[in-house]
Amino acid sequence: MTNPKSLNLNLRSLIPRGKFICLIAVALLFSCSHSNEKEISASGTIESTEVTVSAKVSGEIEKLLVDEGTSVKKGDTLLLIDHTDLDIQLKQAEANAAATEAQFKLILRGARSEDLIQAEANYTNAREDLARMEELFKSNTITQKQLDDARTRFINAQQTYEKLKRGSRSEEIDAARARRDQAVAQVEAIRKKISDSYVLSPIDGIVTQKSIEEGEIVMQHAALYRIAKLDKVHLMIYVPEAELAKITLGQETKVFIDAYPDRPFPGKVTFISPVAEFTLKNIQTKEDRTKLVFGVKIEVGNPELILKPGMPADAVIHQ
Repeated sequence: MTNPKSLNLNLRSLIPRGKFICLIAVALLFSCSHSNEKEISASGTIESTEVTVSAKVSGEIEKLLVDEGTSVKKGDTLLLIDHTDLDIQLKQAEANAAATEAQFKLILRGARSEDLIQAEANYTNAREDLARMEELFKSNTITQKQLDDARTRFINAQQTYEKLKRGSRSEEIDAARARRDQAVAQVEAIRKKISDSYVLSPIDGIVTQKSIEEGEIVMQHAALYRIAKLDKVHLMIYVPEAELAKITLGQETKVFIDAYPDRPFPGKVTFISPVAEFTLKNIQTKEDRTKLVFGVKIEVGNPELILKPGMPADAVIHQ
């Protein structure tokens, strides 16, 4: 299949200058799309799928690992954000989680026998001490404050002993479990932030834009890189309503670019717009501007990365 542009160059040498200029003027009226019985031809611009990589955490850019033009794979580390403060927070959170876990296990298990024995002994001693202090108070040997202190010690010892003998209530166990779970969640949240300090590529592609430098402070959600997926690109063309019935999803196409006029790049139709649009404004006549066209998306394999975003291209759809 010969590129239509190559054919135009050959015709220039065969047609007188004046007539050739007239033919060009006529051709411009149909530059959006033209067809014959077996194929539909139209022009467009090569586009690619691009993603913006943003910061998930705030901090100072510690190290950049890729630059514009670098080829990356999904999961490759693009840059590192300093996480020294997060490391300190993690140690504190882990210590707190360990303490709440131990407390939860203690409450869940209940009092140990030796704890209960000691609490009973403290209760007995406090009771006997209170009785003795009451006798001394009657004889005016001690003050009212000394008696009150003895009574307070007795009450505290009694409550501790009865609590250990009764065991932990369900409310206390639930509260201890909640404190434990909250501490564990805090540890996981900090670990996630540390992991997010290593910014990874979400796709295979080429870095097309870098928006930061080492040493800069970035805020959460700040744009860092743009990465283009170039192994497959696409071309959006527009065809008149009259030609739409000749195009189906999956239909084979050939795409030509100026740099390789005689080399067809195979593609296929992946999308047909269900909504009509007006023709582009560069159509010269008012009559043609009122015609409706439909967008057709063509996907083109690009394993050699020859096709670049922004390149003008011509597509030929075979019927």
